[in-house]
Amino acid sequence: MTDSLWADVDRYATDLLVKPSDESRASIESIDAAAMPSISVTAPIGKFLKLLAQSMGARRVLEVGTLGGYSAIWFAQAVSPGGQVVTLEVDSRHASVARDNIARAGFSTVVDVRVGPASPAMQAMIAAHTDPFDLIFIDADKPSYPDYLQLGLSLSHVGTLIIADNVVRRGAVIDPNSTDERVQGVRKFNDAVARHPRLDATMVQTVGAKGYDGFTLARVVS
Repeated sequence: MTDSLWADVDRYATDLLVKPSDESRASIESIDAAAMPSISVTAPIGKFLKLLAQSMGARRVLEVGTLGGYSAIWFAQAVSPGGQVVTLEVDSRHASVARDNIARAGFSTVVDVRVGPASPAMQAMIAAHTDPFDLIFIDADKPSYPDYLQLGLSLSHVGTLIIADNVVRRGAVIDPNSTDERVQGVRKFNDAVARHPRLDATMVQTVGAKGYDGFTLARVVS
C-alpha cells in the first residue's frame, strides 16, 4: 500500500461521510494561501475528534497548537451549548489566520484563541484555578509533549481525555536511538503516560493524506 492510496481513501471517506462545511474547507485554503505548514489534521480525523467530543458530552476543550484553526472549528461544532474551546498558539500570525477562520465559521464566541507559548499559558490557568477541561488535544511542538502532559493533568478531572497527535512518526517512535528531538519527545510522552497511575491509555496508528502516523489517547481515571 502507498501514501497515494491512503490519500485516495481519505478523499473517499471525506466525500462520503465527513462532508466538511464550506467554512472548514475555507480554513484549509486560507492556511495554504498564507504559506503556513500543511500540518492540520485531515478531514476524517477532524470529524473523529468532533464525534469523540460529542459522544462524551464535552463542554470544555483545551487545544495545544492552533495553527489556522481547522481542528478548533471541529471542536467548536462538538461542545455542548454554553461550552468553550480554548486553543493555544505560539505564532501570532497563525493565530490571526485562525481567528479569521473561526469568525467566518461563526464560532468567535465559542473559541478563545490565546497567543504565546503553551506551557506558561497552561501554568497561568492552573494558578487561576481554571475549571478543568473535558478533553485536551495536544498537537504542537513534539519535544514539549511531556511538559504538556503534566500541565494538562493539572487541568483535568476524572474522565478527561488527553489526545496527543503525531506520536508514531512513520514508525520512528520505536527507535530508542533516534537523534530526532521530535521522536524523543513523543517517546518520553508515551513513557510518561504508560507510567502514570492516573492514566489508562492506548495508541492508534493511522494512515491517510498526511502519511503514516498515529495518536495516543489517555483517559484520566483517578
